[in-house]
Amino acid sequence: MITRPRTARLLPSALAAAFLVVSAGTASGATHPKAKTKPHAAAHKAAASTEPAMTTDANGLSVPVLANKAWVLMDFNTGQILASSNPDEPLPPASLTKMMTSYLVEQGLKSGKLKPNEPVTMSLSAWCRGGKEGDSCMFVPLNAQVPLLDMLRGVVIDSGNDASKALAEHIGGSESGFAALMNAEAAKLGMTHTHFENSAGLPDPKHKSSARDLAVLAQAIIRNSAEYYPIYAEHEFTFNGIKQGNRNALLYTDPTVDGLKTGHTDEAGFCLTASAKRNGMRLISVIMDANSAQARADQTRVLFNWGYANFEEATPAQPGLTLTNAKVLDGVVPTVAAGVAQVWTVVLPKGQGTAVQTAVSLNPGLTAPVAKGAVIGKVVASANGKPLGEAPLVALAAVERAGFFQRIRQHISGLFSK
Repeated sequence: MITRPRTARLLPSALAAAFLVVSAGTASGATHPKAKTKPHAAAHKAAASTEPAMTTDANGLSVPVLANKAWVLMDFNTGQILASSNPDEPLPPASLTKMMTSYLVEQGLKSGKLKPNEPVTMSLSAWCRGGKEGDSCMFVPLNAQVPLLDMLRGVVIDSGNDASKALAEHIGGSESGFAALMNAEAAKLGMTHTHFENSAGLPDPKHKSSARDLAVLAQAIIRNSAEYYPIYAEHEFTFNGIKQGNRNALLYTDPTVDGLKTGHTDEAGFCLTASAKRNGMRLISVIMDANSAQARADQTRVLFNWGYANFEEATPAQPGLTLTNAKVLDGVVPTVAAGVAQVWTVVLPKGQGTAVQTAVSLNPGLTAPVAKGAVIGKVVASANGKPLGEAPLVALAAVERAGFFQRIRQHISGLFSK
């Protein structure tokens, strides 16, 4: 969270414990007083769930009705939106912004441009005063130098505005310079309803993102930053003698949830991007502008439970398996085996996995030479007459061009075979 609410004071004994149960168990980024605190695990208890209201979408599917401004539920493997409400409305993302900050750091580490132990300086402009102003902080001392990987944890786990700004200055030279990098990466990922003005998600009229875009960003983090994604599931982080718990309440109540980020400002309401993996199927949920921290957690549970109850994944064809033999003109052999090169997944309503069928479409006039892996057509998957998706059909072997006399014989043979 990044707002500046009134500073919470340390409360004595039982009252303090009660406060933690309410705030730590449900809030995404409540102000943390600069003192040692216990982990939030005991405080993150699931609220009593009630059956959600349902409505029927344009496809005739019964979907949940949620009290927020926007939400999406995405299948991770395919990027398919299983259900949504106002998915492309640009809204204030609050600290969900920090997913882009952490993603750029992770990609810098992955490429070798950044090093885990390189020092990051806490400048005066990034320094978080905490308590009095109510910032969400990692609490790095002014002018201190901190290993970059610790700063990354300060962003992901502590939701530290100070860590976000310090990393932005370290990588982009200034926060505005880093915002330019954020927007360039957003465009690269296809986040068409997003514009960033800062690294932490501080309110700005131009600083907006959509639920669909944030799901796309979460998908990129999980897929492209796999080495660093486990950080998003860590329950706590201690720095400068201060232990802070992860603000994602679902990490403490649902063992299938392993990320990603919470956010809150008065303008943005309570936001949560989360991911869960059950029986090999991963879903991504985004909630924007719920009316409380408890509501965003409960709504995310509803979406995950609904998604896993109503959908399943299927693999229409295994990589390397011959689906057809394609005719090759002027080749040393007359045909080449064709199939899919990579794992191919489709999503369909629960219970229809055995009904998946495939149909192959070949590009006309395939002529040697043909490289192994060359796209020579497509394969389309369907179930009960409804298309589910398609994948490139590739040559599973190379075919060299035949010699001159062999080609002549092939053409003569072809004339007589017509």
